[in-house]
Amino acid sequence: MMTVFVVLVAVMLAVAAAGAIFRIARGPSILDRVLAADVLLTIVGAALATDMIVNKNLNYLALLVSISLIGFIGSVTVARFVTDRR
Repeated sequence: MMTVFVVLVAVMLAVAAAGAIFRIARGPSILDRVLAADVLLTIVGAALATDMIVNKNLNYLALLVSISLIGFIGSVTVARFVTDRR
């Protein structure tokens, strides 16, 4: 049962990552690209969390926290930049 769960989660994350990469490459505005990059970082974080759950370890916890911080700080920075330009 766990194998089916892991395969299902991997497929869903791969489809979501493909959609995010497509939006990064084709986004009409910088905001679309930044949002897609943030979504891609979230997908990477979800993949790391899934790996930690399946293998029952906490090896990637520091990496998961740093990815989350980078995504948050990047999104806030771009939002402030766009707000100041208008």
